[in-house]
Amino acid sequence: MNTSVFSFHFRRGAVAAAACAVCLASLAQGANAQTTISFGAGAVSGDRADRALFGQYNGLGGDRSAVGLLGIDYSLRNQEASQWVDFSGSNLLGDTRELGLIWKDPGNWKLNANYGELVHYGPNIANTGMLGAGSSTPQLVSLPGGPGSGSDFEAQTKRTSVGLGLTKIFSPAWQFALDLKTEKKEGSRLFGTGMNCPSVIAPTCGANTGWALLMLPEPVDARTSQVEARVNYAMDQLRFSLGYYGSYYRNGNSTLNPSVPAGLNTNAGLIGILNQPLALAPDNQAHQFDLTGSFDLTPSTRTTFKFARAISTQNVDFAAAGLTGAPVGITNLGGDVATNSAKLSLTSRPTQQLSLLADWRYQSRQDNTPIAYYNSEGTAGYTNQSFPNRKTNGKLQANWQFNADYRGTLGADYEAIDRGVFTATSAIAGVSALRQQTQENSVHIDVRRRMSDNASGTVSLSSSRRDGSNWLKDNSGAGVTEVTDVNNPVLGLPSTAIFMPTLADRRRDKVKLFADWQPSEELTLQINAEGGRDQYSAPSAYGLRDSSMNLLSVDAAYALSDAWSINGYLSRGKQGLNQALPAGYLMAFTNTSVNASIGFTGKASAKFDVGGNLLRVTDRSVYAQGLDASADAYSAALLASTGGLPDIVYNQTALKLFGKYALDKSSSVRVDLIHQRNSVDDWTWGYNGVPFVYSDGSTVLQKPSQSVSFIGVTYVYQLP
Repeated sequence: MNTSVFSFHFRRGAVAAAACAVCLASLAQGANAQTTISFGAGAVSGDRADRALFGQYNGLGGDRSAVGLLGIDYSLRNQEASQWVDFSGSNLLGDTRELGLIWKDPGNWKLNANYGELVHYGPNIANTGMLGAGSSTPQLVSLPGGPGSGSDFEAQTKRTSVGLGLTKIFSPAWQFALDLKTEKKEGSRLFGTGMNCPSVIAPTCGANTGWALLMLPEPVDARTSQVEARVNYAMDQLRFSLGYYGSYYRNGNSTLNPSVPAGLNTNAGLIGILNQPLALAPDNQAHQFDLTGSFDLTPSTRTTFKFARAISTQNVDFAAAGLTGAPVGITNLGGDVATNSAKLSLTSRPTQQLSLLADWRYQSRQDNTPIAYYNSEGTAGYTNQSFPNRKTNGKLQANWQFNADYRGTLGADYEAIDRGVFTATSAIAGVSALRQQTQENSVHIDVRRRMSDNASGTVSLSSSRRDGSNWLKDNSGAGVTEVTDVNNPVLGLPSTAIFMPTLADRRRDKVKLFADWQPSEELTLQINAEGGRDQYSAPSAYGLRDSSMNLLSVDAAYALSDAWSINGYLSRGKQGLNQALPAGYLMAFTNTSVNASIGFTGKASAKFDVGGNLLRVTDRSVYAQGLDASADAYSAALLASTGGLPDIVYNQTALKLFGKYALDKSSSVRVDLIHQRNSVDDWTWGYNGVPFVYSDGSTVLQKPSQSVSFIGVTYVYQLP
């Protein structure tokens, strides 16, 4: 156990809680005040590799094997002074501490403040010879002893947030609210870069061929601040809110500047490229003004509305950030995106049986970022691309109560997207064509039936169709050509064309069943089943052809007696897709997830409460691969020798138990026990125990089998 860390955390958490308690104690005189304090200790087994998944967010990752437990809850109700105070603090000795304060004079004003910390430990451990890993100036070193002979590096980030809020009620009709929040994020996370030769963006390759891939942990030192102010009005038929929301992001690291030695195990022609700085997330800001509200036209008809305008900008100076090679006369991106949105909705209940809904939404995004030739010199090559977007959504829905047992819903939805005119001087990669406009029409019907006083069920059916305008063929920096006949051998698209599934014609059908049944006072059951299928139609035999999903889940709760009860659930979900790629590759991907849980709670005696839960999770991704007649001999031999991509399998078994014993009316002791086992078989970072190796010999791997146990003992005391 690291006693210095424990002592530091104890002092900071305890001092903060004590200071707040002292400030609030003076208000408790002559008032109804309650204070609950909990403190204790916990211990966790295994090393950081065993706790890689278990300790990602709960503060039990890394090398810590013990943690102190401290919490406080303070509540004050002083009716004579018209004061209401709530103060809480949790996990004050750990890495996920939280403090919260609410202080208000009901009907007059309210003040709230909060403070929080969260540490995320990356689940993967890197082994590297890199110097300064996690800084903005890492130095790569080839491992002379080969992969695995370096030092372990664990990426982690820490978030520290502070929030303040103020609400002032001026009258029954008028109210003002102000919320401020800032969050600091520090640490590092896995990142990297790579390059392939020959390449049009790697002119220093020369006649050399090859590739390089480097692990470069990203340094994290950023702050996000948010401010929201609202004026609210509510009286009689009219309610509205006028607000401002601002977001400000500041990154302390504008670039990542690696030092890559010439002797690295890679193509010598790539060294100059790999030593160039990498741009990190730039400073940016956004501002939005909005007006929302509602108006009652009649006692049974209401209209709601929202109008908003948002402006987002990014104008970090390239030279100040350490970036070179910008077009002549261009000092920053000048990013400027303005978004206008509007929403109008009408709800009405003209009769006791009928209720109606009509909804219309509109959003227009204007990309005012200047266009410049970033990928070349002068006016040859490609520019950045403008991304305007105009989206319109409409919805009509009617609900009819046939009788006491039957209720039906019929609805129709419409969506239209216009992506604007393609920037003629830019280019696209990875797909063969784009589409400016798409439209989607959907209908859905729901029927709910009450079969008895303790049983009801709902059947939902939905279907949608999406199509769009003609496809646009990219002309590599010379605009696009509208393709009116995709099969034209000269003006059409090649047979190996690839289309984005988000733009392709699509048919989506879905069915959902839900049942709620209480066969007895002791037993409650909820059953949910749903399935759906997407079928894509694009002018090519390649790309995504169809996808599907289905889900079945059962939730149950049973009261064994007044003192004991059990609960549980079982769910199975499956998702799949079929796609074909040029050169003859076919793949049918399926992901199957099974989740099961059973738990209990009870009273072993008048003073002794117990409970527990057993959880099992299994997730398997299967890549069934094949070849069609166009596959070459190399592809056939490769698939025959490897069998294709292996499965990815994740399993988790977790047992949680607790016991709480009341020592007297104001104090109790609680014991928590947790045991968790995880197994990960993922070829992303390695296969059969052999990790993926970067060009400098660095590796990244997660322990395939992890086992961890935790025990915590907490004493809870409630001040009279």
